[in-house]
Amino acid sequence: MGRDAVTDEHREVMLEEYWVDGESNPCNGIILTVGFLPGLKVDAIPLFQPRKGCRATMVDNFVMDIKDYATSISGCASPVGIIMFGDEDADQKPVMEKLDHAMSSDTIIIGDERAQFLYRNGVESRNDYESSEYFSAAVALVFARDRDKPCGTGEIQFHAALSSGVSAVGPRYKAVSVKKIVSGTGHTTWLTARREGEHEIQDGQRILDDINNELVNQVGHPDLYIGVTEQRRCFIGSQKSRVMTFLVFHGVMGGDQEYLFADGVGIRTGDYFQFYHPDPSAALSSCSNVSKNFRNLNLDWSSRNCLHARGVYDNVCNKELVGGFVFSCCGRGESFFERCNVDSSPFLDNFPGFPMAGIFCRGEIGRGFSVFNADEGQEERTSHCCLHVYSAVYLLVSYTPAHP
Repeated sequence: MGRDAVTDEHREVMLEEYWVDGESNPCNGIILTVGFLPGLKVDAIPLFQPRKGCRATMVDNFVMDIKDYATSISGCASPVGIIMFGDEDADQKPVMEKLDHAMSSDTIIIGDERAQFLYRNGVESRNDYESSEYFSAAVALVFARDRDKPCGTGEIQFHAALSSGVSAVGPRYKAVSVKKIVSGTGHTTWLTARREGEHEIQDGQRILDDINNELVNQVGHPDLYIGVTEQRRCFIGSQKSRVMTFLVFHGVMGGDQEYLFADGVGIRTGDYFQFYHPDPSAALSSCSNVSKNFRNLNLDWSSRNCLHARGVYDNVCNKELVGGFVFSCCGRGESFFERCNVDSSPFLDNFPGFPMAGIFCRGEIGRGFSVFNADEGQEERTSHCCLHVYSAVYLLVSYTPAHP
């Protein structure tokens, strides 16, 4: 997503439009370079994981590398923000759960859950990301506030928002029998469940029949997900643990007269879940709410800037927008909304002329939303959710000059 270099018009382009005969061209890609950001320092920190064996310790090391870097720059273990890219063959769920546990609630994390990426940073040993034993499961662009910034330097701030694109359907279920299946094509979970408040155990086919009956008037977008509410004990290394509640989405792969099949692992007996389906109407409404909140931010900044221009000063300096990013699901776009540039509209409608760019993802990372989202459901408000489906994650970057 961005401004076309030839026509100077804003465009949203799916990667598939550049594919030849349905095949991806490995020579094509998008480059993100980070230049000067007043008052911040930035580094790319990779997550190395073994191709075989236990990976939990490597996730702990990754989180500690981020905290150590932030502490060395700012004196605070939690950075201002992280832009993260995950490898398409790696599971980012345990990574995001540990980051969510370890970071301050003010730390914003956005990014692409499943990508192919290359990176380079200032520590040469961290750039050796391919070997026979290890691979780069993720890379985090870490933005830390510089405690040694020159006098008179202002402050960069991040502001994040989420546009959801799924709606809940049907009752809540409780997982009864859970099997983890590992095969050459990936990890899946087979489960049976009972409706909340009932005793009868239902098989996968019956559950899907009930859900499909509720979706009988839905046209297109047959994808189904289960949003699983998980209570898990989180810890880093030998540090003190705490129990956190997460909302985790798993794609529904089907069902038979015995089990419901869900993509991925991590579901346990006793976990509650509910079905979700892509909903263009809900996505449009959610996008409109993000736009409205951006408009309010813009009006607030503009009013403060007018007061400063007239010589009226308060305790907050005037803000100015630097630009923004969008990470949107590849299932959205023009075919989903039946109109173009919907995901870009909160920027285009409220901050015309300012630089913004984005990409379509196969899983959106979003955490630490500072812009209120009025359309969040009860489950989203009470649980931590860092990995989203059919969503658009927005990042505004603002600059506040130093006090005169």
